[in-house]
Amino acid sequence: MTSPITRKRWFFAYAALAPILAIYLFVRIIPIGRTFLMSFRNWDLIALNKPFIGMANYLELLKDPSFQTSLVNTTVIAFGIVILSVPAALLVAVLLSRPRKLSAFYETAYFLPVVTSMVPATLAWKWILDADLGPLNQFIGFFGMSPKAWLIEPGLAIFSIILLSAWKVLGYNMIIFLVGIRNIPATYYEAATIDGATNLQRFRYITLPQLRPILLFVSVITVIQSYNVYTQVYVLASDAQGAPGYVVRVLVYDMIENGFRFFRMGYASAEAMVLLLIVMTLTLLQFAFLRERT
Repeated sequence: MTSPITRKRWFFAYAALAPILAIYLFVRIIPIGRTFLMSFRNWDLIALNKPFIGMANYLELLKDPSFQTSLVNTTVIAFGIVILSVPAALLVAVLLSRPRKLSAFYETAYFLPVVTSMVPATLAWKWILDADLGPLNQFIGFFGMSPKAWLIEPGLAIFSIILLSAWKVLGYNMIIFLVGIRNIPATYYEAATIDGATNLQRFRYITLPQLRPILLFVSVITVIQSYNVYTQVYVLASDAQGAPGYVVRVLVYDMIENGFRFFRMGYASAEAMVLLLIVMTLTLLQFAFLRERT
């Protein structure tokens, strides 16, 4: 039997968490449940009749070219952001982990894009990537390369979005890795140095194993954020050829357009549930993959 003191501690813990759990239930769990129920109906946003249609919305997704394109684009962008930003953030964190002159300046410089709002940051990148007046095309022109239509050609537009998104999230991931590296006991590195280990060996056999829980957290958070990409896509590629989302169409944009432009809230809800399923599956796979090696 638990003692009265233990019971009071548990009661205090649950009482302190109750308001947070209630808010989370209201803004997260209940909307997910409502979205799930809406996905089984022909839920027109302005119609009074919203009949139950079963799996029809999900079956229509399998035949919808717009949804398929959005899914492929979102997946390419998400994996590109993870592959580019996570290793780069780890490398920068390792380089900044040792006390150096101007370390605080470099940490601030890398973290500055994180605290910058997405819209102004994307507008700055839009100017940089402009096909006619952008500094990037002027820079590559010095090497004899022809100007590129970074925001009009689909392949280059996707690459531009990946580059922008990875730059935006790199500072956050770097800070998380930096905290983890600085919490690794120095005695581990001292013992490895005495044994003659090189810098690469110390990273492989000490730093990386100690950072696996943090690597899991950073990877999961980056995947979730990357699959919800929208703002940078809309700002960068929205006015190309006069059609919003024409160059690079992603899942969140497709959901917003179906729900609030065509009033097909049931169909948009089905897309949202597919997105949720994809993110949950990838998260569980990352947990399984990284935990097996801890």
